[in-house]
Amino acid sequence: MRIFTFIWLGQLVSLIGIWMAAFALDIWVFQQTGSATQFALVTLTNTIPLLVISPIAGTLVDSWSRRWVIITSYTFIGLCNLSLATLVTIDKLEIWHIYVINTLISIFGSFQAPANKALITSLVNQEDLPRANGMIQIAMGVQQIVSPLLGGFLLTVIKLRGILLVELATLAIAIIPFLIFHFPEINQRSHEDTKSLSFLQEIAVGWIYLKERSGLLGLMILYSVYQFLVGFVFVLAYPLILSLTTPSGLGIITFFGGIGMLVGATVMSIWGNNWQKLIGPVFTAMSLSGLWIALAGLRPSILEIGIATLLFFLGSPFINGSTQVILQKKVVPRVQGRVFALTGAITGAALPLAAITAAPLADNIFEPLMAFDGPWSQKLIGQIIGSGPGRGIGLLFVIMGCLTLMVTLIGYQYRPIRELEDNLPDCESFAE
Repeated sequence: MRIFTFIWLGQLVSLIGIWMAAFALDIWVFQQTGSATQFALVTLTNTIPLLVISPIAGTLVDSWSRRWVIITSYTFIGLCNLSLATLVTIDKLEIWHIYVINTLISIFGSFQAPANKALITSLVNQEDLPRANGMIQIAMGVQQIVSPLLGGFLLTVIKLRGILLVELATLAIAIIPFLIFHFPEINQRSHEDTKSLSFLQEIAVGWIYLKERSGLLGLMILYSVYQFLVGFVFVLAYPLILSLTTPSGLGIITFFGGIGMLVGATVMSIWGNNWQKLIGPVFTAMSLSGLWIALAGLRPSILEIGIATLLFFLGSPFINGSTQVILQKKVVPRVQGRVFALTGAITGAALPLAAITAAPLADNIFEPLMAFDGPWSQKLIGQIIGSGPGRGIGLLFVIMGCLTLMVTLIGYQYRPIRELEDNLPDCESFAE
């Protein structure tokens, strides 16, 4: 935990820097183009390469030194941001530059993410995994609070170039623990079953590993469906909130979401080691999140949305952190890179799929239905949730919340998931 804490502190600093720069670049793109399509393309260049490259990256991560994978990834991400800062300095930055560099950063990130997750199990004893993953969720909560506030302030003070240079400094800080500490490495050559496999077969190992363990595969399917449903919420949350309040009100609600995530992650980090089983908190938090999503859409009330946002993010660390701990405990270290990359790609695909589904549904079907003169505005559903701008999105929130609750209850009926921690033994941790 001592070495992990140093790594965590460095990555907390870099996480704030990375998201602060991403926030500033998003604003720059929208200010330059005024186009929602161009804005959406920035998101796609951040996610699509990650989904495509992850299976290959996971296989290579299991074959290479995970420590040096992380160092190399940080270095190349830093060079990418240095090139952006240079283009801004000479006043040559164009939109397509951001697309290309975002794509490269996403590719390097596809190596870094599974290497980071797998490295934790080589440093931390199994009984400390909940605490470690709780700390990771704390970092996510902190960046959600700090990055937009700091990014918005620094954008007016040191401009985009200055923010990119600050991000470079935070990346350098994140690399330091990997340079000064010793890390255990996995010797893949000692495993006879990997000697005769081709590279394509190596890539398939992650899928085969999950397929042979129905509880793990079922959990990943449930988690992916959950991420897809929640993706609707993330895509449509800003339009729903802005239909009721100003951008400053949106900032306040985002801030309270970060507070909820920070509190939930802190509780998980402190108490997680005392829980004998983690699948219970996952099911409980998923079920409750469905209720909070439905609450956010039920009435055109900014107060209800604020409360629902706080409660939703309060439970989020228990879902994400506990799921990751279960994987780290149940997946043998020598295939963790492949399995983590595969599960990351599967769950990561949920948000883009939700994005291309949610927006057309909201704009073309549900918003017209719930407009003041819409066919459903005077019916029972309109009397319950109201009518006018944003009420179609509100109805979608209610539907997604109910589906989330239903999917969680169905998943709970599947015994291999429910009894996963009893039926599948823990793998030996490298740290032990």
